[in-house]
Amino acid sequence: MSEKKNKVFFVMGVSGVGKSTIGNLLSKELGIPFFDGDDFHPKENILKMSKGEPLNDEDRFGWLATLNRLAKKQLKENSCVIVCSALKNNYREILSEGVESNTKWIHLIGSYEMISERMKLRSNHFMPTGLLKSQFDILENPTNAINVNISLTPMEIVEAIKKELKPKSEFGLFGLGVMGKSLSRNLASKNIKLSIFNRHVNGVEENVAINFKNEFEELATTKAFDNVEQFVNSLQQPRKIMLMVNAGKTTDIVIESLVPYLSDGDILIDGGNSNYNETKKRLDYLLSKNIHLIGTGVSGGEEGALKGPSIMPSGDKEVYKTVAPFLDAIAAKDANNLPCCTYVGKEGSGHFVKMVHNGIEYVEMQLLAEVVHILKLSGNNYDVISDILESWKSVADSYLLGITVRILRKKEGADWLVDKIMDKAGNKGTGNWTTIATAELGVPNTLIPTALFARYSSFYKEDRVELNKLYGEATTSTLNLTTDAILKAYQFARIINHFQGLNLISEASKKYEWELNLSEIARIWTNGCIIKSNLMVELVDVLKETSNLLGYEKFVQKIKELKPSTNKVVSQCVLNEIAIPCLSEAVQFFNGYTKANSPANIIQAQRDYFGAHTYQRIDDSSGKFYHTNWN
Repeated sequence: MSEKKNKVFFVMGVSGVGKSTIGNLLSKELGIPFFDGDDFHPKENILKMSKGEPLNDEDRFGWLATLNRLAKKQLKENSCVIVCSALKNNYREILSEGVESNTKWIHLIGSYEMISERMKLRSNHFMPTGLLKSQFDILENPTNAINVNISLTPMEIVEAIKKELKPKSEFGLFGLGVMGKSLSRNLASKNIKLSIFNRHVNGVEENVAINFKNEFEELATTKAFDNVEQFVNSLQQPRKIMLMVNAGKTTDIVIESLVPYLSDGDILIDGGNSNYNETKKRLDYLLSKNIHLIGTGVSGGEEGALKGPSIMPSGDKEVYKTVAPFLDAIAAKDANNLPCCTYVGKEGSGHFVKMVHNGIEYVEMQLLAEVVHILKLSGNNYDVISDILESWKSVADSYLLGITVRILRKKEGADWLVDKIMDKAGNKGTGNWTTIATAELGVPNTLIPTALFARYSSFYKEDRVELNKLYGEATTSTLNLTTDAILKAYQFARIINHFQGLNLISEASKKYEWELNLSEIARIWTNGCIIKSNLMVELVDVLKETSNLLGYEKFVQKIKELKPSTNKVVSQCVLNEIAIPCLSEAVQFFNGYTKANSPANIIQAQRDYFGAHTYQRIDDSSGKFYHTNWN
C-alpha cells in the first residue's frame, strides 16, 4: 500500500472497555501491526496512576506526541492499530497531527456501571477503578468515530468494526423519479461515490434502484438499495442525503422513515419543490434531533439535472459548506466557469427563491404563448412563426424561446404537433404559492397571478367552447401589427416580469431578514435553469448597482423605446378581442406603478365612509390620520 492509502486505526475509550483486547483482535483480522498505547507511557505516568492519581494534560502531552510519531512511522510502510484512551478532542488532535486524512477513530462505549463491574474483576492493571469516574467526567465524545457498544462479544465488536470499515459512499440520493435519476447520473459522472435509494412496492415498484444502476455505465460503482436502513448505513458520516421526492406530505413521510437511522450531524438536502414555510418547520424539527436540513431549489428539468442544473441551497451556512463541493460539482457553469450554485440564505430562502423562479417561468411561458397566438392570428403558419422567433434570438434569446422554436417546428406527418395538443395548461402549485406569497407580503407582483389564472381559465375548456358559440371568435380583420412591434411588446413585458419577480425576492429578504444577494441569484440563473436568458446575464451586473430595474437609466431608456409599440400591440389585441392577459397586465401595471397620482384616494374615502378606516391628507405632512362624517 502507498502511504496515502494506509490508515492508523485508533481504538479509544475509557479504561475497562477492552481496548487492548479489541485492538489486538482487529489487527489480526486486518493483518496489520498492533500497538498498545499504555506500553508507551513514561515511568512517571505509570507510577502516578498506580498511586490513584489522575494524569493531567501536561503528563499526557509527551505520551500523545510519542504515539503520533509512532503512527507516522508505521504509515510509511503499513496500516496499524493503536490503542489509546484519547478522551479529549485536543488529545485526538495531537495523536492525528499531520496524518488526519489517514486516521480512523474507533470508540468503544458502555455504561459506567457495566465498565466498573468489569474493572473489579481485572488484576495486574495500574488503573484503579476509582479513576474511572474521572475519565467519564473528561470524556468528549468524538463526532467522526465508529461507535461500538461493548455489550457485544469481542468478535461481534470486531465484525461490527470491519463492517463499518468497508468503503462507504460519500453521498446519497433518495428517490429515483425523473429528476432523481438524472441527478444520480450527474453525481456518478463526477466520480462521486454514490448510494441511491428507491422504495419497494410489490407489483408496482420493484428493484427500481438496482435496475437503474445496471442501465447506465457511469453507475457501475454506485450502490443501489430499496432498504432504508441499509441505504443509510452505506454512507460516510456525517451522512449527506439528497431527497428528490414529491413536495408536501411525501417529504415528511420520507424524513420520518430516515430519522431512526440517522446520527447526530447528518445532513438532509431537500431538493424538491417544497414550500419555503414547510422547509423552515422541517429545519427546526430536525435540528431538535441534531440533524441538519439544507432546503435546496433545483431548476433545469430532466436535461438540466443530468447536464448541470441551477441550484439554490439555504439553511445553516456552516452546514452548507459540507455539502457545497457535491452541489458545485453537479451544477451548471456560468460564463466564468463558476458553478450556478450559491448559498442563498437562511431558513427556507432557497425554496422561496426557487418558487419565485417558477413564477417568473410561468409568465415567460405565457408571454411566448400570447406572442405565438398573435402571430398565428396575423395569418402566419407555425413554420413562419418559428422562423420569426428564431430571428429574435439576437436580442431576446432564452431557453424558453429556443424550445418554443423547436416545438413549433415539430410535425406528425404533414401536421404540426402543437395543433393536436389540448389547450388546457396544468400546474404543480408553485405559481399558486408565489401568488399567495406576494399577497401575504403586500408586494404588487401582478404578472405571476395573471399567468397562473390564465392557466386556470384554460382548464375550463368545455365552458369556453360553449361560450364561444354565444360570443363568437376573435375579429382579426383590423389587426395590423409588425413583427418588430410584437417583439418590442414581448421585450417590454419581460422587463416588467423580471422587475416584479426580483422585487418580490427583495421584499421577502427584508421581511424575513434573509440578506439575499439579487446579483448572485441572477448569476446562478444564467445557465442550467428554465429562465436562463441573455436578459438574465445582463441583470447580473445591473443588480450589483440597484434592485430597482425600472429606475435604472439603461432600462428607463429601453422602456421608453419599447412602450409605444407595446401600447399599440395591446390596444390592437383588445380591439380585435384577442386575449393577451400578461402582455396587457404588463402595460397596466407599468401605467399604474409609474404615475404619481392614482384613484386610490377614492377607495380610501369609501373605506372611511363605511368602515371609519381613516385617511391621510396630502396637505398634512405629519402623517396624521383623519376621519370624516360623510353624511
